[in-house]
Amino acid sequence: MASVAGPARTPFAKVSRDIIGALWDSDLRYRMMMLILLTVIGWAGVAWIYQIKYGMGTAGITHPVMWGVYITNFVFWVGIAHSGTLISAILYLLRSGWRTTINRAAEAMTIFAVMTAGLFPLIHLGRVWYFYFLAPYPNQRLLWPNFRSPLIWDFFAISTYFTISLLFWYSGLIPDLATIRDKLKGAPGLWGRFKEKLYSYLSLGWGGTDTQWRNYRRAYLYMAAIATPLVLSVHSVVSWDFAMAITPGWHSTIFAPYFVAGAIFSGIAMVITLSVPFRWALGLEDYITEYHYDNMGKLLLLTSLIVGYAYIAEYFMAWYSGDPAEWESFRWRAVGDYMGPFVIMTTCNVVIPLLCFARRIRRNIAAMFVISIFVNIGMWYERFVIIVTSLAHEYSPGAWGLYKPSWVELSITAGSFAWFLFWFMLFAKTLPAISITEVKESIAEGVWSPGDKKEEA
Repeated sequence: MASVAGPARTPFAKVSRDIIGALWDSDLRYRMMMLILLTVIGWAGVAWIYQIKYGMGTAGITHPVMWGVYITNFVFWVGIAHSGTLISAILYLLRSGWRTTINRAAEAMTIFAVMTAGLFPLIHLGRVWYFYFLAPYPNQRLLWPNFRSPLIWDFFAISTYFTISLLFWYSGLIPDLATIRDKLKGAPGLWGRFKEKLYSYLSLGWGGTDTQWRNYRRAYLYMAAIATPLVLSVHSVVSWDFAMAITPGWHSTIFAPYFVAGAIFSGIAMVITLSVPFRWALGLEDYITEYHYDNMGKLLLLTSLIVGYAYIAEYFMAWYSGDPAEWESFRWRAVGDYMGPFVIMTTCNVVIPLLCFARRIRRNIAAMFVISIFVNIGMWYERFVIIVTSLAHEYSPGAWGLYKPSWVELSITAGSFAWFLFWFMLFAKTLPAISITEVKESIAEGVWSPGDKKEEA
C-alpha cells in the first residue's frame, strides 16, 4: 500500500477555492459548445414537429418492426442513469473513499439521463397530446390504461427512481450550497446579491451544527439504502417489457440480470466519457486522478465480463432449448442482415474492455476515455440488436422484414445526446461538480488526498 499524503498537504480553504472557482465564469469555448448543443436540440425539435405533422411513417417504423430507435434510446438512457446510484449509494454504503470526487457528477448524470429517457415514450407515442394514457390514473373496468401491462410498471419504476435520485442528489448538495452561500456574502453588484440569495434559499438554512450534521448523516444513509435496491429493480422492470412477450430472443429469464449488468456497464462508461473533458475544462485534475480511473476501469471490466457471459448464455440456451424459432432468431442475429450491428456490439462490449486487465491501461486516462466511447457505442448497438432483430425475424417467414432508421429518428437521437450534455454542462457551471464536504472529510481522515497519483485501489 503506497503512502497517502496527510491532511496538511491540501488545506480545506484550497479545496473550496478550487471547486467553487470553477463555477459561473464561462469562456468562449463553453459558450460555443452550448450554442452547438442548442442548435442540435432545435433541429431535433424540428424533426419531431415534422413527425407529428406527417405521422409515424416518417420515422421509418413499419411492420414487423414497430419498436425501433426510439425504444433503443429509451433503454439506453435508462441504463446510463444507473451509474449514479451505483457510485453514490452502493459505494457509500461500502465506505469506498475513492467515490468522493466523482459521485456528484454521476448523480447529476443520473437525473439528466432519466429526464432524457422519459422523452422517448412520448416521442414514440406519436399523438403526444394523449400522453396521459401512459400514467396509471384510476379508472373503471381496467379499460385504459391496462394496469397489467409492463408499460405501467415502467411508469412506477422510473418515476420512483427519478424521485429518490433527485432527493439523494439534492441532499448531498446542501452542505456545499451553504459553503457557496458563505463565500458569496457581501458579493458586489446585482448579480452577486442574486446569487447569494439563491444559494441561501437552496441551502435550506444550513448552519453546520452538530444536530444538523447528525440528522443529515442519518437521512443520507437511509436514502442510500433505499436507492440501492432501485439499481436492481428499475432495469429489471424495463427488461420485463421484453421478457413478458413470446417474441424469439426476448422471452428469457436471463433478461433481468442481463439488463442490470448492461445498465451499470454503460453507466460507468458514460461517467468516464464525461469526466475526462470535464476535469480538464474545470481544472480539477488534482481531484479526479488516475486513482479514480483505475477503480472505474475495474468496475468496467467486471461488468463487461458479466455482459459477455450473458451473450454466451443466451446462445447456449437458444441452442439447448431445441426451439427452432428461437435458434433461428439468434443465428440470424449473428450472420444475417444485421450482422454489422452484432459485430460492433460484441467487439465494443466484450473484446475492447479486456484491455482493462492491464493496470497501465486503467491508469492511462486517454486510453480509458477511448475505451469508454467504444463501450457507449457498443451498448447502444446492443439495445438496437435486441429490439430490432427479434421483431424483424419472428415465427412466420412471410412476416419477416428489415428496418432502417430515418433522418427523423437519427435527428431526434442526436438531439437526445445534445439535450443530455446541455443539462450536464449547465450543472457544471452552477453547482459544485465535486462534493466539497466529502473531499474535506477524506483529507481529514487520511483516506485519500487530492493530487496524489500513487494511491492503490
